[in-house]
Amino acid sequence: MNLREHIRDIPDFPKEGIVYFDITPLLGDADAFKYTIDQMAEKFSSFNPDKIAAAEARGFIFGAPLAYKMGIGFVPIRKPGKLPYETISVDYDLEYGTDTLCMHVDAIKEGERVLLIDDVLATGGTAQGMVSLIEKAGGKLAGIGFLVELNFLEGQKKLNGVSHKTLVEI
Repeated sequence: MNLREHIRDIPDFPKEGIVYFDITPLLGDADAFKYTIDQMAEKFSSFNPDKIAAAEARGFIFGAPLAYKMGIGFVPIRKPGKLPYETISVDYDLEYGTDTLCMHVDAIKEGERVLLIDDVLATGGTAQGMVSLIEKAGGKLAGIGFLVELNFLEGQKKLNGVSHKTLVEI
């Protein structure tokens, strides 16, 4: 199945000059969504993770069913004030400012191998922030998996050589 055919290009969103790659059609097609999760499980299993972590909101869409499919735990990474228990956090840089990611202090045990999952690798800021959070928690980064990688934005440069795999490259 060609997953790119299920990703809609929306020009000038969220602002003029930007092309937004909309995964909603892929999510709405049961066969395409199932195929995506199955392909992620197959392609990313070589990372041999103990847990999967993903950032809200679109990372959850792929991370949670992938953890279920792989038979491992899922760790939600959220914005400040969204988690009910004690958290650790990291601030990270974006192309237009900074942001913060949080995770429960006990979500990852020392030395656990964590696979990060996100929908899109664009400029790499969010992925870089998630890597920092996993390391701060004492986890070992197994690798990073993406549905889509926007090669022209060169986000992989911010990954500092961290092993990553992608299903669709644009």
